[in-house]
Amino acid sequence: MRKLFSLLVMLIGFSQIYAQTVTGTVQSATDKSGLPGASVVMKRAASEAILTTSTDVQGAFRFERVPSGSYTLEVRYLGYDLLTRSVQVAQAPINLGVLSMQEQNTRLGEVQIIGRAPLGEQKGDTSQFNAKAFKTAPDASAEDLVTKMPGVQVQDGRIQAQGEEVRQVMIDGKRYTGEDVTSAMRNISSDMIENVQIFDAQSDQAAFSGFEDGNRLKTINFITRKDRRQGYTGKISAGYGTDDRYMAGAAINYFNNDRRITVTGLTNNINMFDFSIGETPGGGMRGRRGGWGGGSPIGIINTNNFGINYQDKWGKKMDVSANYNYSNRDIVNDQYRFRDFVSDEAGLQYTEDANNRDREDGHRLNMRLQYNINENNRLLVTPSLRVQNDEGFTGRNARTFDLNGTLSESLNRSSSDNTSFNFNNNILYSKRFGDSGRILTTNFNTSINNVDGDGFQYEQTQNFENPDRNVLRDQYIRLDRTNFSWSGGTNYSQRLGEKSRLQFEYNIGNQMRDSDRRTYDYVETAGEYADFNMPLSSTFKSDYLSQSVGPSYQYRNDKARLQLNARYEFATLDTDSQFPVDLDPLKRKFNNFLPSAEYEYKFSQSQNLTLNLRTNTNAPSVEQLQEVLDISNPLQARIGNADLDQDYQTRFNARYRNFNAETNRVFFIGMFGTMTNNYVANSVYTTNVPEGIAEGYEFRPGARLSRPVNMDGFYNVRSFFNYGQPLNFISSNFNVNGSVGYSRIPGMIDEQVNYSNNTNLGAGFNISSNISEKIDFTVSTFSSYNIVSNTLRTTQNNNFFNQNTSLRYNWILWKDLVYRTELNHQYNSGLSAGVDNSFLLWNMSLGKKIFKDKQGEISLSVNDLMNQNVSIRRNVTESYVEDVQSTVLQRFFMLTFSYNIRSYKGAPATEENLQRGPGMYRGGRPGSN
Repeated sequence: MRKLFSLLVMLIGFSQIYAQTVTGTVQSATDKSGLPGASVVMKRAASEAILTTSTDVQGAFRFERVPSGSYTLEVRYLGYDLLTRSVQVAQAPINLGVLSMQEQNTRLGEVQIIGRAPLGEQKGDTSQFNAKAFKTAPDASAEDLVTKMPGVQVQDGRIQAQGEEVRQVMIDGKRYTGEDVTSAMRNISSDMIENVQIFDAQSDQAAFSGFEDGNRLKTINFITRKDRRQGYTGKISAGYGTDDRYMAGAAINYFNNDRRITVTGLTNNINMFDFSIGETPGGGMRGRRGGWGGGSPIGIINTNNFGINYQDKWGKKMDVSANYNYSNRDIVNDQYRFRDFVSDEAGLQYTEDANNRDREDGHRLNMRLQYNINENNRLLVTPSLRVQNDEGFTGRNARTFDLNGTLSESLNRSSSDNTSFNFNNNILYSKRFGDSGRILTTNFNTSINNVDGDGFQYEQTQNFENPDRNVLRDQYIRLDRTNFSWSGGTNYSQRLGEKSRLQFEYNIGNQMRDSDRRTYDYVETAGEYADFNMPLSSTFKSDYLSQSVGPSYQYRNDKARLQLNARYEFATLDTDSQFPVDLDPLKRKFNNFLPSAEYEYKFSQSQNLTLNLRTNTNAPSVEQLQEVLDISNPLQARIGNADLDQDYQTRFNARYRNFNAETNRVFFIGMFGTMTNNYVANSVYTTNVPEGIAEGYEFRPGARLSRPVNMDGFYNVRSFFNYGQPLNFISSNFNVNGSVGYSRIPGMIDEQVNYSNNTNLGAGFNISSNISEKIDFTVSTFSSYNIVSNTLRTTQNNNFFNQNTSLRYNWILWKDLVYRTELNHQYNSGLSAGVDNSFLLWNMSLGKKIFKDKQGEISLSVNDLMNQNVSIRRNVTESYVEDVQSTVLQRFFMLTFSYNIRSYKGAPATEENLQRGPGMYRGGRPGSN
């Protein structure tokens, strides 16, 4: 032990002698403002070794573990001259102080060079785009800007970048506190943006410790122009149309450097879920909008919404952000569902007509408080709260049939009133022990979730095989569910030498869940729900305790970074149930080895490769564990399984990025995959149910009972690529993209194993204009071919094709007339009979800019001009393939008045400022960076 301690002391001393930190701050020489996102490079004079980093929101940068020697430091920032410094690293930390950069156009006098701005550059795993290179309409939002960039697209209402959904938005390096990233992007005007960065953001834990934990989020960071960081922007709109369609909304942004406040409000019945400064005048221009979490809206939705987002710096040490949102919605959604089962019974199928009426009333609050105690100590607290009430009614007519005719027909009516409360809080503390290379991080998380609800269910089912077994039931259901969990962990890392680090981590977590569901039958003579129904009732408790411990090793040099992790996890799952049957408490133990690895290699400043492998486990949910019958749809019943084990998941991904700043060509390719053992699959019974499962349940002819079981053999692999380059002859940007995917879902049907295999092939392209601010268009198309096969019944294999083509066109005509149009053509083949296969959604508006500064507009718009809009979704599972058609908003006309607000300190909101925006490139040398 004494020798080991001596060796450790020697290693610490060695690391302190041969590696030091280099820090500094990059500012504009003109106004002394910090330059965020600047590229900082240290080149070693005696070799080809290169160290790279970027400045933070204040313009500060920091290099860790810099070996002794002579270096040349280079700083690059779009629109500024290259800055170089000679740096001599010895045995003490170096602070270079303030590095002032000169703007390129300050030395050109009255000369202006107008040309094509460089798209941007690749900086390690960060793709940085120059907003000047993408021309947008004067009143465009950040969302309109980023969807012109290579590798960024809207898929099912969600913003995707480099094949992954964008999960986080930052402004000048600070997180936007809120759950809806699309709303955040719509509330930033494009003329405020200087650069856009796309990268995989580390978790707070990983960012503090320096060790990857596998919890990265696809992130877009908007770096704002320094002359747009003080002032306010906003939009106010109101409109009324045919069929009593209406909309009124406002969004106001106030910003003063670190302080940013956004207030939004909206009331409407045209499927708008939020309002923003990027809102296109007229309710018809909503072709690609979604709700919370993205996705295209279905149904007819009335929404009343209010939100406020706050971000500030309290003093020099505290960063604070908060987001509050209130939303009230009434939803009308009718659906038709056709389901083709994988079964030994020839031609077993299911149809359903459902009328859904829902009312949602919810409050959400998210906060983020980061206290930078000093250079070496940081504290982060992130609480969140959500309170929601949901009232719903569903009327369902369902039928099962085969080649011989109808087997069962069921009429169901159900209503519910549920109130939920969710609170979560995480505390994260990080300490760096000076320049010794030692870092300690610790975190503690608590979570409380409660659901309290009442429900009523009525069923009238006809049995065509045996009319004596027709079913009539009328029931009241009381639900009380509480989940409480806590978790904590400590990570300690130590520098081993010039290029390596070692970390030791310990984590512990506990999930305690209690679910009580009680069902009462209606008693005619008593006139109340007085008969306790034990088979449809259940009390269930579970306690899941997990602990993990293990080391991590990281090696980093100028070109590569390698991290290896080895964790050992041991967990226990205790369950207890009193009824429908009184079971003995069940206790299970799990022991798993959880390795992970990550490798990153930089071929050059513009080429980067990342490989990642992660393993983890997941405990089954209380809904999956609780053995209570759910016959809200009696022809598709469900029951839980208290014997479920945790699953074991292996995830991998590979990403290659190449961004040639000289040719403006961009190439991304990625592969993402998941393999799961003990996957929670569905075991479906169509005839007899084994003894001990769903005692007392009587099958309706053609009905199915599903029960979760653990199975091996789940695979999901997907690849994505994007290639983009400018098309100079039409002043536009061209992108071509494609994808290949394969999924394998295991399941069981009447005790027989079935694997549902789905192969997906996709390809498409888009062209976005870069002509001028007066002409803005985007043309895109994407086609997808799916091959579905089943191992149990090959006669039900199925292939289907989908193509989505869209055109968005904005044109500022003569005398301030503005024409906007959106066309979206959806083509499907291979879907079920009776489902509308193809449609054309055409939205259009014509507006007139008014007032002296042209900030007002009156517009007439039409939604779904051809009256063809439909919603079709295909779902593929291990036991069936189904097509679902839902209610959507169709044709209406609307007259709208909108007023844009723009006022920047030192940059008045004139027509020139509104139209210049990021689309114009003035000053500097074409292609310079």
